[in-house]
Parts: sequence; C-alpha cells; structure tokens
Amino acid sequence: MATLRLIVGLGNPGAEYVRTRHNAGFWCVDALAMDQGERWTFDGKLHGETCKLRLGGETIWLLKPATFMNKSGIAVASALRYYKIAPEECLVAHDELDLPPGTVRMKFDGGHGGQNGLRDIVAHLGHGKFHRLRIGIGHPGHKDKVTPWVLGRPNAADEDAIMHGIGRAFDVLPLALDGKFEEAMKRLHTVA
Repeated sequence: MATLRLIVGLGNPGAEYVRTRHNAGFWCVDALAMDQGERWTFDGKLHGETCKLRLGGETIWLLKPATFMNKSGIAVASALRYYKIAPEECLVAHDELDLPPGTVRMKFDGGHGGQNGLRDIVAHLGHGKFHRLRIGIGHPGHKDKVTPWVLGRPNAADEDAIMHGIGRAFDVLPLALDGKFEEAMKRLHTVA
C-alpha cells in the first residue's frame, strides 16, 4: 500500500499573495514545516522551495512551487521525477471554493474542478491519480467574484477557521503517512 512521501502546497509566490485565500495550500505546508522546526530552501531544478521532515519515522518532502498557481505542474512533475516518488505517494494541498472555511476534505484521483493549480498538475502528469487535501475557503456567491475572492484576504474569523481545518488535517496525517487513507478520510470528514 502506498504511503505519502511528498506533500505539495499550492499558492502564488510573492509577498502580495502571502495571506490570500488562494495560498491556503502554502499555509498548510508552512504550518507543517514550522511545527517540525524545519526551514525551506529554494531548489531551482525543482522550480520551488523544499523542506525535508521526519514524520512517524518516515522521510517526507514538502514542496512549494515557485511558479504561479497555473504553472504548478512544472514543479510537481520535477519533484516526483527527482525524488523518484509515484504520483499516488503525493498529497497536494489546495484552496477549495466549494467548501466553507474550516472544512477540509481528502480525496484521491479525479478532475481539477476548475482549480488552476490542479489543472496544470493533471496536464503535466497526464492523469489525476494523486491525493488532494481540499482546504475550504468558501465561495463569494457569484462566478464573476471568484478571482478577487481567491486573491483576497479572508477576514479574521475565516482565517482562523481555515487554520483550524488545517490543524484537523494534521491530526489525521499519521494515518495517511501509514497508507491508511480511508481511515484518515473517515476521521477528517466526521465532525464531532
């Protein structure tokens, strides 16, 4: 059974995007690196920043693509090749419009659902057979408002909810690292 060896956080590089909803994937991997006391280093051949962790006795790589969101596939495909990691051993953390702030879901395989980072990863890999951590950011209510919404900053309550959801995902991460994705999903998707 496959375990996780690479966790990718999606977002846009640059100070102006740091606290935007679209960077929820970056928030996730940044929090994980900080929790483990590890630092990021830029790796040009991987088109992004990397961080190496030891979790549950396993070596896990974290990746933040340095490309913009819609070019995330370049970094993900490069990291999978370089580290010799199968796509099904990869978890991509990304913002999800269709879930309210604080709701986090895991899934495996599927389409991109209009998320441009996922769209590019699927295009580079030729399939969607990788794990996703869908971090709810809410929806502005109308499709014409989506771009300013995702590129905008959440209010304090929404930001707290998003970070709380990421914390819940960390609680089930040991199960995912152990290849027990169904159990991890069941626990994450069950709100006590």
